[in-house]
Amino acid sequence: MTLSLNRNVIRWIIIVSSFIIISLILWNTYVFFQYFKAEERAKMKSWTFAYNEYVKDLTSAEPTFNEVAQFIVLDSTITTPMLLIDTKSNNIEGSRNIGVNIKANDSIKKILDSSFIYRNREKLITKFSKENEPFIIKSQNKVLYYGNSPLLNKLKYYPLALLLIILLFAAVVYFFYRSSKNAQQNKLWTGMAKETAHQIGTPLSSLVGWTEILKTENINPDYIVEIEKDIDRLQTITDRFSKIGSIPTLEKVDIVEVTKTSYDYLKSRSSKLINFESNIPEQEIPVNLNTELYSWTIENLVKNAIDAMKGKGDVKLELFQTEKQVFINISDTGKGISKQQFTKIFEPGYTTKKRGWGLGLSLAKRIIEDYHNGKIKVLTSEIGKGTTIQIAMKQV
Repeated sequence: MTLSLNRNVIRWIIIVSSFIIISLILWNTYVFFQYFKAEERAKMKSWTFAYNEYVKDLTSAEPTFNEVAQFIVLDSTITTPMLLIDTKSNNIEGSRNIGVNIKANDSIKKILDSSFIYRNREKLITKFSKENEPFIIKSQNKVLYYGNSPLLNKLKYYPLALLLIILLFAAVVYFFYRSSKNAQQNKLWTGMAKETAHQIGTPLSSLVGWTEILKTENINPDYIVEIEKDIDRLQTITDRFSKIGSIPTLEKVDIVEVTKTSYDYLKSRSSKLINFESNIPEQEIPVNLNTELYSWTIENLVKNAIDAMKGKGDVKLELFQTEKQVFINISDTGKGISKQQFTKIFEPGYTTKKRGWGLGLSLAKRIIEDYHNGKIKVLTSEIGKGTTIQIAMKQV
């Protein structure tokens, strides 16, 4: 109890610490982004001041934007996209760091860039206005629109990339932890199954010996026959448990006969309140099976159906084949399950019974899918009307 409590405390410390570290990284990234954005605005402010002063000092006609671009302050803005608009004529006076991403010689590149800017003028102005407040140069009747530099845009999406990396790392850790836990649980269940088989084997050997002794006594032979049937049943159960956790041997057998035998066995030992129906073909259908484990699956599914009906109702087994597969449907008229439970019922430990371990269906899934490379699923279910579980196996 203390060990479990300590583990929970450590787990929460790790979670809280990770949250604090992530928050600090994101906060510092945001602060750096704002600082860098302020730096770019300061550069743009310096540029507008330099442009204004430069124009004032000229005695000649007002220079064009490209001529002013040679000024040393302007040359410092090598990545920031800029667009200068004349407020009187509403014309584009010039641009910088805006254009199409294409390799071409200078003359062709200028033509393509100019065409791109004029076609997307309003979009660029709207985009730049959202990113940064434009500078108004009143003395020159100009407005300078500028956007975020490529570096600033990358920095803006850096937190998202960081969060994605953290989430992927957390997912890898989670799946590794879950796989390790499942492997540990499987190892535990395997050990318990083999130990159960071992423990049953000892008294079973004694029962076989006592049966041989009873045969020499003056005892009704019918009693001996019934005892031998129960001993055979115990031997079958022992054999099943011993195969859990190891790779079972598959043999080419008639699935029709094995299914019919398993179904009839439960039919003869169940309550008369259960109405058993079957629709099984007469011809043989060869399938690679481990007879003991497959029979165990059929018995688990039928018993589960009987429990779902609380010992009263109809159970139907239907076996049919397609070109490459064999399907076994087991239906009941029980309480049914919701769609959210279609996959949950096959999880180890999941049960709706007051007394149950939740292992029957999980064992069935493992036997069919892991050992026989087949499929098992809830085909249909309706609350208050019943459930149909389907097994799909490959023909030989």
